[in-house]
Amino acid sequence: MKKCLILANGDAPKKSVIKYLQKSGYTTLICADGGANTAYKLNLIPDYIIGDFDSINKETIDFFTDKVKFIQLDRQNDTDVEKALKLAISKKYSEVILLGATGDRLDHSFCNIGVLLKFSDKINTAMLHQKSFMKVYNKSTVLRTIHGEVLSIYGIDHKTKITSSGLKYSLKNDSLPFGVKESTSNVAIADTVKINISGGKILIVRDYEVLKRNDFFRLS
Repeated sequence: MKKCLILANGDAPKKSVIKYLQKSGYTTLICADGGANTAYKLNLIPDYIIGDFDSINKETIDFFTDKVKFIQLDRQNDTDVEKALKLAISKKYSEVILLGATGDRLDHSFCNIGVLLKFSDKINTAMLHQKSFMKVYNKSTVLRTIHGEVLSIYGIDHKTKITSSGLKYSLKNDSLPFGVKESTSNVAIADTVKINISGGKILIVRDYEVLKRNDFFRLS
């Protein structure tokens, strides 16, 4: 399975996080426009830099000119993160983790979550911010967990139904429409949690440190 990372222009992740994910199989690094500034500051060499280049610094461009594949797309009907996701899909990547996707503007954070949902039918999408790892699921799944692990589940609309096993607070053909009902801070009571999904997509948020400590990234 081909896996990649997309680095956006929000709050910078730690270099150690990117290096760990690269060692776990997410070997390709795609920078979405100003995300290249973060790569430059972290002394990381991306594989691609893509966007309309309205956020990337000249110093960054000069440094990466002979080292990285630049793809400039001036169209305004999609965001730089969308451009990066479309590139990943065109290159046949099966999984992507979005980094640097949140910051001081909530509209950008909401937009990036929406973009992950939008493209989840074409590529497995996830987002990592500090201790929170959020992944989109559009079909039933079995999660490797540990006893006591905290995870939160969010639906999108009333049509999406969720049934679970292995959770302290069970879901039985429940819908979790955003802004109406949610399953925040649920708890795993087994080594695996089964989530049956019908009629739509859901978001599951887990603790990055727990996933890393138990090598769940390497096992995915």
